[in-house]
Amino acid sequence: MTQPTNIRRALALRLAAHGVPALPLRVGKVPFGNCPACAKNACGKTICGGRPNMKNPGPCHCPDVCHAWAAATTNPHILTSPPWEAAWRRAEAVAYHPGGAGVTVVDLDTPAAVAWARESLPATRTVPTTRGEHWLYRGVMRSANAVRPGVDVKSLMQYARWLGPGTGRMTMLPLAVRALVVKEDTTPAPAGLASSVPARAPWSRSVATGCRHTERYVRTGLERGLALVSARTESGAGSQAFGVARFLAAQHTHCPGPCALDAIGEEIVAAAVAVGVPEDYARRAVTNGLQTPSGRAA
Repeated sequence: MTQPTNIRRALALRLAAHGVPALPLRVGKVPFGNCPACAKNACGKTICGGRPNMKNPGPCHCPDVCHAWAAATTNPHILTSPPWEAAWRRAEAVAYHPGGAGVTVVDLDTPAAVAWARESLPATRTVPTTRGEHWLYRGVMRSANAVRPGVDVKSLMQYARWLGPGTGRMTMLPLAVRALVVKEDTTPAPAGLASSVPARAPWSRSVATGCRHTERYVRTGLERGLALVSARTESGAGSQAFGVARFLAAQHTHCPGPCALDAIGEEIVAAAVAVGVPEDYARRAVTNGLQTPSGRAA
């Protein structure tokens, strides 16, 4: 076993210990190909639950390093298993699944993209790359490539190369980043709506002076709800948005108010639109959810 193999496997184990799902990358800094049992979608739904189609969030259940980001894991027994040991011997780098770690990576591939981010996005933790920078935000959303020149968004159903922990304080995922994917999804749709979701400031204590909850409590619940909506990439995102809005509103029924539920609602609407829900429908679902809290889990 070579020294680089030991180093990369040890790095993956350290990441896993901190809740960051890791996986090896082969030559070219890309994931390993599927094993024979999973190649050419042969596994169907029997082994990996349809993972070859890369449409469902969650871990790959194949014991080998299959299906790219879906193979990423925090399980040390998997990371050191015989199939993975073989992959570590051939690995060129270590990657991680941002969505599984609860973060979103804005991948800036050019100096111009970095300059745009510095002018347009809230400051957050940054990681230098060979061509630009990774900007890391707390919170998850749908991934998308080429949302603007030199900019990719990596979160759910995507992997990112591990280049170090970065510097700076990681801030919450802003609507300005979510809006990048909203624009990509809605503009080309032949029968869709051009989104008018505003880039409002996220929920904060400054606009919720009568809320009895801490900002961390509210943001944690909201981000979990947004993750549920963002995971509905095939269907059901509108209903999920209604359920999330209803559940979150129920948490504020005993607050003296105001609690700035409209700001929470805008973030839920943006998440629903980002996975293809028409904005009018998403806005009606969220409004109805906020007005009819039930206290039941979304």
